Amino acid sequence: MRSRNPVFSRRGFSRDNGYAGFNTAPQAGGPAVATQANPYAQPTGNPYAQNPYAQQDLQYGAPPQAPATAGRMTLDDVIVRTASTLGLLIVTAALSWALLPVDDANISRSYGIGIGAALIGMVLALVQSFKRKPTPALILTYAAFEGVFLGVISSIVDNRIADGAAMQAVLGTMAVFAGVLVAYKAGWIRVNRRFYGFVMAAALGFILLMAVNLLFAVFGGGDGLGFRSGPLGIVFGIVGIILGACFLALDFKQVEDGIAYGAPREEAWFAAFGLTLTLVWIYMEFLRLIAIFNSSD
Repeated sequence: MRSRNPVFSRRGFSRDNGYAGFNTAPQAGGPAVATQANPYAQPTGNPYAQNPYAQQDLQYGAPPQAPATAGRMTLDDVIVRTASTLGLLIVTAALSWALLPVDDANISRSYGIGIGAALIGMVLALVQSFKRKPTPALILTYAAFEGVFLGVISSIVDNRIADGAAMQAVLGTMAVFAGVLVAYKAGWIRVNRRFYGFVMAAALGFILLMAVNLLFAVFGGGDGLGFRSGPLGIVFGIVGIILGACFLALDFKQVEDGIAYGAPREEAWFAAFGLTLTLVWIYMEFLRLIAIFNSSD
C-alpha cells in the first residue's frame, strides 16, 4: 500500500507498484509485456486518465499519456503553484528581515519570533504531509511562517556572523537545483526503487542523528555531540546538501509521473509543497555551512 505522506513517499512510488521496468501488465489477446509502473494506478486501471489510447500505449511499452483536459495536472500548473509558494516565502522572509532587527537590544525577541514561526510552520507541514489531498491555504500558510523563520535566521547569520551569507546560500541553492535538473533530464540520475530506498534510509538516519544532537545540546548545553558545528558540522552539512539534491530528483520524478499519468490538477500543490520543503532544506544547510566556515576564522 502506498504511503499517503508526500514527504516520505513522494507520491511517485509504492511498495506494491515498484518502478519503471520492473512490472508487467497483461494485455488483452497477448502476453504480458514490460511497462512503466503507474504510481497513480489502481487494480482496475488509472482512475484519473480516461484515455482510449492507454491500452495501446501500454502494449508498446510507453507510459500512457493523459489527454490534455482542464482537470489534469500540467507542468505549467506545477510552475505557477511553486512560484506562488516560494514567492510568498520570499516576501515574508524579506519583511521579517526588515521589521525584526537583530541588534543587541532586539535579537532575543526577533529570534524568539523566528523560532515560534518555525514551530508553527513545522506543525502545518506535518498536518499537510499526512493529508490525503493538498490544501492550498495550508501550504501557503506554511510558506508564510517558514519565510518569517528564514528571514530572521538569515538576518542573524548575515549581520552577525558572515556578511553576504544569505545571498551565498541562495546562489548555492539555485546552483544545486539547476545542476540536479540538468542531470535528471540528461538521464545521469536514474530515480528507481533502489535510489528511493537509499535516499529514504539515509534521510531517516540523518534526521535521527540531528535529533539526538539537539537533545544533547538542550539538556547538556554547548553544541551537543558536535554534529552541527566544527569539522563534523561541515561533514554533516555537505551530507545534508547531497540528501537535499537527492530529494530534488525525487521531486522531479513525482512531477514527471503526475503529468504522464494524468494526475488531477490539485496534485500540483503537492509538487509545489515538496519542492518548497526540499529547497528550504538545501538553503538551511548552505547557510549553516557558511556560518561554520566563518565562525572558524
